[in-house]
Amino acid sequence: MSTSVEEWVPKTKIGWLVKEGKITSIDQIFSLNAVIMEPEIVDVLLPGLKQEILDVVLVQKMTDAGRISRFRVVTALGNEDGYVGLGIGKARQLRTAIEKAVIDAKLNLIPVRRGCGSWECNCSDPHSIPFRVVGKSGSVEVKLIPAPLGVGLVAGDIAKAILRLSGVRDVWVFTKGETRTTLNFAKAIYNALKNTNSITTPIDWGKKAWE
Repeated sequence: MSTSVEEWVPKTKIGWLVKEGKITSIDQIFSLNAVIMEPEIVDVLLPGLKQEILDVVLVQKMTDAGRISRFRVVTALGNEDGYVGLGIGKARQLRTAIEKAVIDAKLNLIPVRRGCGSWECNCSDPHSIPFRVVGKSGSVEVKLIPAPLGVGLVAGDIAKAILRLSGVRDVWVFTKGETRTTLNFAKAIYNALKNTNSITTPIDWGKKAWE
């Protein structure tokens, strides 16, 4: 199902720029607010991403031909150093569903701003997040609060997996809603990490759009 990088024929302008070596960093794509529409872009710029399956459920749908059962897989991937993605895949075969979820996660890859926003720590190591952020999905709402160095990930297993893949090592997570719904809980954590880029700080003022 997947295509190797050597056999890859890009279909988008960004893809061609990556294939030709004119874009050499994933940061260049995000600085231009460009959309990643081909998973091979991530394979080239961020090879060796780690992935973790968060949830596998069997879902059913009624059609004219009868009841159809499919697997729904929720997968997270990241480089444990500032990038994370969340994907969902559905298929009749579990392996195909996993492959679709991984591709979806690559297309949904986001940068995660890290830092040390805890007043108890105030070090220069980007082990946590720089400020409080909130993420929502369905009935689930999560709040990520910077924690001092050494506290670890004070969160549930699903949140720990996503935070670990993003490179965040210390954080407090407070939740509201039906967190037993794995999909919404994972999306809420993902949205909270995405919101770490929603605020511009003085550090960002001198950054160029293309470095």
